Amino acid sequence: MCVQSLIRLASQRMSSERIGCSLADAASNPAYMDYLEAASLASPSLHVVYINTSLETKANAHELVPTITCTSSNVVQTILQAFAQVPGLNVWYGPDTYMGANIVELFQQMTVMTDDEIAEIHPEHNQDTIRSLLPRLHYYQDGTCMVHHLFGHEVVEQIKEMYCDAFVTAHFEVPGEMFSLAMEAKKRGMGVVGSTQTILDFITNRVQEALDRNVNDHLQFILGTESGMVTSIVAAVRRLLGSGRAKVNVEIVFPVSSDSVTRTPSGSSSGLISGEVGNFMEVPIIPGVASGEGCSIHGGCASCPYMKMNSLGSLLKVCHHLPEHKHGLLAYEAARLNLQTRHGKLIADVGCEPILHMRHFQAAKSLPEKLIYQIVHPCGNGKSTTFS
Repeated sequence: MCVQSLIRLASQRMSSERIGCSLADAASNPAYMDYLEAASLASPSLHVVYINTSLETKANAHELVPTITCTSSNVVQTILQAFAQVPGLNVWYGPDTYMGANIVELFQQMTVMTDDEIAEIHPEHNQDTIRSLLPRLHYYQDGTCMVHHLFGHEVVEQIKEMYCDAFVTAHFEVPGEMFSLAMEAKKRGMGVVGSTQTILDFITNRVQEALDRNVNDHLQFILGTESGMVTSIVAAVRRLLGSGRAKVNVEIVFPVSSDSVTRTPSGSSSGLISGEVGNFMEVPIIPGVASGEGCSIHGGCASCPYMKMNSLGSLLKVCHHLPEHKHGLLAYEAARLNLQTRHGKLIADVGCEPILHMRHFQAAKSLPEKLIYQIVHPCGNGKSTTFS
């Protein structure tokens, strides 16, 4: 059954409260549509949009400019593959300004790599192709996630002064100063830039290498991403340390300002598995701002209160009302899915297609032919696109 068919069924939200995030909201304002209106005038164009934007944003955007969704882990490959498949393509990324700027900086760094090094990132690119695509890569200038403001210039200067020998990691979404620091460390073999999984793999690999040397060591890692990631890191590192004979200490350093910390409740374990992370959450403070909206509340998407609404308990609460007590679910109905786009199509129909394009890319490592056709023949994207 296709995604559109599923959405046409009665869709229920996991909470009657408002669900959203500051970054997704940035793509819902008129300024973002103005950005895409300009993009629609430059043909051929492809809009690459972050997956956590609303279905309305995806649908309205797709009618203006052919659109594919992305995640932080596949955005670089998506953009490079698009440039490789469509000659003269313009790529318009949004809404995360930080990630857009970091992608541009990454590609600028690639212009001084060797062709062999570039081929390791994407086999169809070299110095010449990277240089030629940079003027055709655009990103939205006014979309930010509050959590990314945790990384400021002063914090980066402190890292340079106090942790000059530490490994440095950075997610694609962190602000430019932290991203540049990680890129510099990467050149020296002391850092990594990438997705959450890439960062986790880098840390565990360095720890395993230290254990294999079988000498006492102390490793420091600057974690340039959200605090929610620390649980998986602590669990993975402790499993490794438990298997080694040498005494290897691992220190995780969060680069946040002194104003961006939260006191923990006394004796709280935040539901973490004690066997894996031990007494980690018994520390008096953790990185992350104490108040705000969306993913800024506790320092990252992994601990976002909006995402926590999609819990097993919430799902069971909705299911227990079915099928006899549907009237009790009126507040949970995803009524917005029944709205129409400016061209009279259902939001659910048009908004799902960019997601399906990404699913095809994930499976085939190439853009689907349907999306290529929409890019090359943009006049048919909104008014005559068919859905199957």
